[in-house]
Amino acid sequence: MEGDDETSGPMVDEIYANGGDDPKRNHRPIISGDQLDIEAYASLYTGRTKIMRLLFIADHCGNNSTMQLEALRMAYDEIKKGENTQVFREVVQKIDGRLGPNYGMDSAWCETVDRRAEQKKEKLENELNAYRTNLIKESIRMGYNDFGDFYYAHGQLGDAFKSYVRTRDYCTTSKHIIHMCMSAILVSIELGQITHVTSYVSKAEQTPEALDQITIAKLRCAAGLANLEAKKYKLAARKFLETGPELGSHYNEVIAAQDVATYGGLCALATFDRSELKNKVIDNINFRNFLELMPEVRELINDFYSSHYASCLEYLGNLKANLLLDIHLHDHVETLYDQIRHKALIQYTHPFVSVDLNMMANAFRTTVVGLEKELEALITDNQIQARIDSHNKILYARHADQRNATFQRVLETGRDFDRDVRSMLLRSNLIKHEYNLRASRKL
Repeated sequence: MEGDDETSGPMVDEIYANGGDDPKRNHRPIISGDQLDIEAYASLYTGRTKIMRLLFIADHCGNNSTMQLEALRMAYDEIKKGENTQVFREVVQKIDGRLGPNYGMDSAWCETVDRRAEQKKEKLENELNAYRTNLIKESIRMGYNDFGDFYYAHGQLGDAFKSYVRTRDYCTTSKHIIHMCMSAILVSIELGQITHVTSYVSKAEQTPEALDQITIAKLRCAAGLANLEAKKYKLAARKFLETGPELGSHYNEVIAAQDVATYGGLCALATFDRSELKNKVIDNINFRNFLELMPEVRELINDFYSSHYASCLEYLGNLKANLLLDIHLHDHVETLYDQIRHKALIQYTHPFVSVDLNMMANAFRTTVVGLEKELEALITDNQIQARIDSHNKILYARHADQRNATFQRVLETGRDFDRDVRSMLLRSNLIKHEYNLRASRKL
């Protein structure tokens, strides 16, 4: 491996800085990616998202029946605290008697809840009709809002969204508009309607006088989730990084503070360059508070920036199983991991004229054959300017002809200067001969 500059200093330090095993370095113990503690995980959330996340884990934990039954058991207990009989029946069907008689179909509970729901719905309809007759805007707004809460509690998200949106015509203050937007955002996230989330986030941000720091943090999280779902990872990273520490546990019906660290950290690693990673992530005091809750993410970001790629990729490997059980991140894990690994490969090769593939493969904990295939893809995609000597297993960089590039820039600058001077001369002649004045007089 040869550096760009033929210095007499030892190359070994450069090699270690790019992911090699430095015997002098005190290795921190890798924080193990133990099996997900479902109880601790579920305790981070409240409401419908807690149930949905537990059901997602049950559906995606593979052949791990212990984890599946634990998730279903907790979901069963959580549903019994609410009024959603439809989801309850689905969970009972998935349990299929495997948790004993205490977790079977409770028909009496379902009938009681459904009967109570019908009575409440009839009452809400009568109240809303009375309010509309009396034309009291605030009461009508509250009536539609109560309907939205009712439908949301019973799992009828489409009807809940319509009811919340109908309050818009009866909002009389900025706070009412913010409340309507936050309710619409909550339901839209559950429905996966990304365009609605983005739309109502923008609408809420147009009334800054009614926004407190907690609401701003919630809006940043909602926008981050929308961009994540749309695979706009750089925008998602920026939104999560802008989230203030005021968020705390105030948005647990959607997202936990730990999620902000994980989503923001991974999206930033996949899309930010080194300077952005330093300025917007590592030196970001507000985001540091979130990273303290997820030490694995904090360490892998620091390792990536410090070019300790082997350690960074080991952290990512340990986290992967649990990240695949995350309801929002599941579909993006492979893409983000690929982008992070590609960035690591590009950064490793960048400082050198030639790289020993055997040493590089050792740094990335992979085989030379596998590494060659990865590098071939990056070279074909024009992300690495290099060629591979397959016989000697060396990667040679193709550095641009600096002399030719300098001449081209000088010529381009000259052409720009010539065009600007000609434009100025034309303008001065037009003014000198009063061409604009004559044209205006004719009109």
